[in-house]
Amino acid sequence: MSPLPELPTTPESLLPLVLKAMQATPDARLRQLMASLTTHLHQFVLENQVTEAEFERAVAFVTGIGHATGAEKNEVILASDLFGISTLVMLLNNPGGDGDSHAALLGPFWRANAPDCEPGDNIARGDTAGVPLEVRGTVHGADGRPLAGAVVDVWQASPVGLYETQDPNQPDMNLRGRFSTDAEGRYFLRSVYPAGYPVPTDGPCGELLRAQLRQPLRPAHLHFMVSAPGHRVMVTQVFPQGTEFLDRDPVFGVTAVLVGQFDSVDEGGQPQYRLAHDFHLSAGETVFPHPPIP
Repeated sequence: MSPLPELPTTPESLLPLVLKAMQATPDARLRQLMASLTTHLHQFVLENQVTEAEFERAVAFVTGIGHATGAEKNEVILASDLFGISTLVMLLNNPGGDGDSHAALLGPFWRANAPDCEPGDNIARGDTAGVPLEVRGTVHGADGRPLAGAVVDVWQASPVGLYETQDPNQPDMNLRGRFSTDAEGRYFLRSVYPAGYPVPTDGPCGELLRAQLRQPLRPAHLHFMVSAPGHRVMVTQVFPQGTEFLDRDPVFGVTAVLVGQFDSVDEGGQPQYRLAHDFHLSAGETVFPHPPIP
C-alpha cells in the first residue's frame, strides 16, 4: 500500500499545507504578501473560533460590497475606509517629512478628467447655492521653489452634503475642477463652503456602521490632488477648523495637520470664507490613482 500524501488532520495542520502550495509563486512580492495574508487569516479564524454561520455572513458581506459597487459608488473603497485601512496605507507611504505636504485618503468619489479651469473660476456650477469660498495658495516643488504648471485638482460635496454623482439635481462635474499654477506657482479658485455628509449607508457598509453604533457623518472638507512632472502625486484633504465630527470621522481621514484655517469675512455685506493653503511636493514618479468611479 502506497503511503498517503500529506493531508490535514487538525485545524492547525492546514496552514503549512496552504503555504507550501503557494511557495512556487514566481513573483516574490506576491508570494510574500499572500503568505502573510493567509497566515493572518488562519490565525484569525483559529483565535476567534469562527463558526460556519459567521463565515457565511462574512462571505455575504464581501459579496455585497462587490454588488453595491457601480458607476456612482465604490463600496469596496468605502469598506477599506471604514476599517481604517485606506488611511493606514496613506500614512505608511506618505510620512510627510522634509517639509512635504501631508496626504489623506483618496475617498470613493474622485473622478478623472475634471474640467480644466482658468484662475479664479467658480467650480460651483448650475444652481448650486452656498456661502462663497475663495481658495488661494502656492505649489512648491521638490527643491522648495514655487512650481509653475502644476495641476491642482479639487473636488467637494455640495452644501447639502452630496457629490454630483449622488444628486440628479446637480450638473455633471459640479464642484470639480483642475487649476494650473501660474509662473509663480500660484493657484486660485472659487467655490462654496463645503458641508459634512454621511458616507453611503444604503449598502453593506451602512449595515456594518449601524451594527457597531457608529455615526456615518464625515466632517466638511475639500479634496485636492496636486501633480507635476517629476513629482509624486499629492492626494490630500483640508478640513475647516471647528467643524463638527473632526474627532469622529467614520473613515479616520482627519489628521491634525489637515485642519486648515477657513477665515470668515464680510465682503460688501455678503459673508464668505477664504482659505490660504500651500502645497509642497516631493520628487518621484508621477503616478495617478485609479478612479474609484468613472
